[in-house]
Amino acid sequence: MNLDLLLEQVRSTSLLEWIAVTFGVSEVLLAKRNKVWLYPTGIISICCGAIVLIQAKLYAETILNAYYLGMSIYGWIKWKSRNQFGTPKITSSDSMDKVKTWGIVLIGWVVLYLFLINFTDSDVPIIDSLVSSTAWAGMWLLANRKVENWIWLNISNAIAIPLLFYKGLFMFGLLTVFLFVIAVLGYFDWRKILKEENNELQSV
Repeated sequence: MNLDLLLEQVRSTSLLEWIAVTFGVSEVLLAKRNKVWLYPTGIISICCGAIVLIQAKLYAETILNAYYLGMSIYGWIKWKSRNQFGTPKITSSDSMDKVKTWGIVLIGWVVLYLFLINFTDSDVPIIDSLVSSTAWAGMWLLANRKVENWIWLNISNAIAIPLLFYKGLFMFGLLTVFLFVIAVLGYFDWRKILKEENNELQSV
């Protein structure tokens, strides 16, 4: 991509897309640092991004944003909750978590695909629905502070990057590349925190 085309893409980016991208960057940086403020910043990004995605006919990702909104509210409440042990800790997925995760991915993919081909004019139903279903799983794991959330979110990111560039959503595409990199770092950060928490429990 030459410089002129790059500048043209930047100039053509809407205000809503800029706002969504800015708050999206803030959200993932806060998530990497395990900070609850990822949720309110994420909600702003979600609401602005949904409008942009509707305009691009990425309906499954719009539905994904609605799911993100619900999971953000749920996660915000859960992360702010306290019990006798304090704030909920980072944990790894157990066998039941893994079954639920795969269920979200597979059932979500089929349901979204059928919805797109029957009720919308989507021209990328298979890929659009796969991006959304894998992200659904990642967000569910994030809300429950499971370290594997980063893996599933990055599967979604890896599929979404070429799709967004194909759809001409240049800034969203760059944001997703950034999210991919941060998710890799976030995974290792959370693994470190998990190891430290396990060591603390063993020493008690």
